Amino acid sequence: MRTIGRVEGVFSAAAGVGPHAFVTQAAASLTIDLAGIVGDRHSGASRKAGPREPWLPRGAVLRNDRQLSALCPAELGVIAGRLGAERIEPEWLGANLLISGFPDFSSMAPGSRLAFGGQWGGKGRFDGGAVLRVEAYNTPCRKAGRAVAEALGRADLEFSFVRAAAELRGLVLSVDLAGPIVAGDPVVLLPPILAKRRVSERA
Repeated sequence: MRTIGRVEGVFSAAAGVGPHAFVTQAAASLTIDLAGIVGDRHSGASRKAGPREPWLPRGAVLRNDRQLSALCPAELGVIAGRLGAERIEPEWLGANLLISGFPDFSSMAPGSRLAFGGQWGGKGRFDGGAVLRVEAYNTPCRKAGRAVAEALGRADLEFSFVRAAAELRGLVLSVDLAGPIVAGDPVVLLPPILAKRRVSERA
């Protein structure tokens, strides 16, 4: 049985805009190609290794497994509560997608697929727009904390955000199938296919 959620909002960031270039702006829809969101600063087939890959030479060219970022409104509410803030907007954290309907959103298994749009509801052949692959949990960082602190006018949040957002920071995704994503689209979760471990019978 497939789990179905909903796109509550879509967002994009033009390259090099504003003091925090990763901060996004709301859009009516996203055009997705195999490099990511057309026109977004994170678009591209490759990216450079950075602090997230301390075992690699800085700047080594990698497959871009961080083409899009997705957050959950319920988890944003928990983060805001932990910080004593009225709200945390997804744009402040550089979100491209705000998706509801999936419990424990940030714990979604890598290798899962999110299929956007269409009427299929997870049965038969997909008839929607884009399909994205869950790559990893998106760990919180001070960069996002600084953007939140400035948006709320509370300098203390730059550091406390990292603790408050632990296990709730959302997901990074890559593109499996190009297509549009529109606010209001249904989202079908397709879990990864895992090998079943064989258990040997004792003699």
